[in-house]
Amino acid sequence: MKRLHTLLVIAFLLFVSCSQKQSDKAEVVDEEPTEMKTPEIVGEEIKYSNGTIEMIGYLAYDKNADEKRPGVLVVHEWWGHNEYTRERARQLAELGYVALAVDMYGDGKTAGHPEDAGKFVEEVISNMDEAVSRFEEALKTLNAHPGVDIEKTAAIGYCFGGSVVLSMANAGIDLDAVAAFHAGLQLPVQPEKGKVTAKVLVCNGADDPFIPQEHTDAWIASMDAAEVDYKYVSYPGVVHGFTSKYADELGKEFELPLAYNEEADLESWEELKALLNSVFE
Repeated sequence: MKRLHTLLVIAFLLFVSCSQKQSDKAEVVDEEPTEMKTPEIVGEEIKYSNGTIEMIGYLAYDKNADEKRPGVLVVHEWWGHNEYTRERARQLAELGYVALAVDMYGDGKTAGHPEDAGKFVEEVISNMDEAVSRFEEALKTLNAHPGVDIEKTAAIGYCFGGSVVLSMANAGIDLDAVAAFHAGLQLPVQPEKGKVTAKVLVCNGADDPFIPQEHTDAWIASMDAAEVDYKYVSYPGVVHGFTSKYADELGKEFELPLAYNEEADLESWEELKALLNSVFE
């Protein structure tokens, strides 16, 4: 009788165990694999206005992405909103951001000569209220895109554009990060303690004749005094325009100290990626 009782207990345990395995198996079968969408980067020209001035921007993003992503503004060199600016916007889209290459000059103007570029720059920096308004309109346009997480925004700029994004951060525009490449550091807007919300990155060439050491020293001192979270990277032997593959040709044409530097270009891009990861993680 005792033996029979033991056999019945064993049989019951085997039944429960098999039932559990069948249930687990059923649960696995019911799970549907997650479909991975292949990224498809698109770029489209868009128009937005600032008062009576029409701005021509370029929006780059992954059209197959479902989730909201951080938005990044890209501000052009003193040559104006050109193909180089759009290339950088597409690169940011490939990293998973929605990027808008902005137009700070208006009407999509570009300069074919340094004299024209200088005039365009002067028009912008001589009226900072207007410059801030144009930048804010670009940010508003970026944030209007349905794929943008409006709580996560940054801005990057090259040459003149680098000076612009640094000035906008100093002006207190709500940005999580700004990054400037071969950017002039004599800014029309100085940082104030408690006003700069952005984490700041500057990547410049140590041998850039447009950015003398005294300008760099003064900028660093101003950032320290305002207690801004910043990083300054200086590349030895590197001159102006080092991120642009168009720099050599332009430097030769206009006899300017411009030169592309692949190593500094790649290293500074890694610095940018690290910055954005740190603020958007």
